Amino acid sequence: MMYGWIIGVILIVVLIVALGRGGIFQKNSGKTADSHHDDSAMETLKNRYARGEIDKAEFEEKKAELKKTN
Repeated sequence: MMYGWIIGVILIVVLIVALGRGGIFQKNSGKTADSHHDDSAMETLKNRYARGEIDKAEFEEKKAELKKTN
């Protein structure tokens, strides 16, 4: 009964190892929020063109604008 604290320490170590293997302590993948935003903006533009919401001329114009901001 006097060694109950050892079980607590072991459980904490197991928890830390499990969280580490789950990726919670990993650093950012290197992508910035801006680059992610640019990618999603291009994807949105492509989707709008595919759905027919914008014509080819507008698609090309907006695509050129997005490439300028990169």
